[in-house]
Amino acid sequence: MYSNSDPIRRLSNYRRVLCKLRALGFERFVSDNLGGALDISPAQVRKDFADYGLTGNKKGGYDVKDLIEKLNNILGKNELQKIIVVGCGGMGKTLMGYNGFAGEGMKVVAGFESNPAAINPAAFIPIYDLNDMPDYIKREGIELAIMTVPESAASKIADILKGCNIKGILNFAPIMLKSTEECIIRNINIIHEMENIIYFAGKMH
Repeated sequence: MYSNSDPIRRLSNYRRVLCKLRALGFERFVSDNLGGALDISPAQVRKDFADYGLTGNKKGGYDVKDLIEKLNNILGKNELQKIIVVGCGGMGKTLMGYNGFAGEGMKVVAGFESNPAAINPAAFIPIYDLNDMPDYIKREGIELAIMTVPESAASKIADILKGCNIKGILNFAPIMLKSTEECIIRNINIIHEMENIIYFAGKMH
C-alpha cells in the first residue's frame, strides 16, 4: 500500500497543500504545517526540500508563492504537457474527458485506436487510426502517453511508443512493462490496487 515513500509523489502532495494554503491567504509556512497535513514528519519535509534545493529560513519558514513556483518547475508544470491516449475504449475515453488535467498544466491532445468504429478525427479530442500515431508524435513533439489497451497488445504498443521517442508512459494494461533509460513506465493495475485495499481493509476488522 502507498505510504508516502515516493519522493516525487510527496513533492506533488506538498504542492497540492501549498496551493490550498495560498488560496486561504497564507504567505508563509513551516515544515510542521505540511507534515501534519500529509502525515509526514517535519524532518522528512525538510529533507525533501533540501534534496531539491528548496530553501527557507529557520525563523520565517518557507514562502508559499516562491515554493509553489519552484515545485511547478520541478514537476514540469511551467509549460503545457501534451498527452496522447492509446486505446480509446471505455477507460480511454473517460481519461480523455477528465477535466482535472487542465488545472495541472496537462492536456490530452489526441487518442489513437485500431478499431475503425472508434476513430473520429472530428471529435473535440480527435481519435486517429493507430497507424497514424508515429507521424503525429513526431509532428507534434509528443513525449507522454497513456495506454489503455488489452494485455495482448500492450508490449507491442509500448515498443512503438518507445521507438517514437516517447519519454513517459502511464500503463493501465494488466501487464507489467519495464522502464528503460529512455522511457519511464508507470504501471497501474486496478485489480492489484483493489486487492491491496481489500487486504488492508480486512485488517481493520
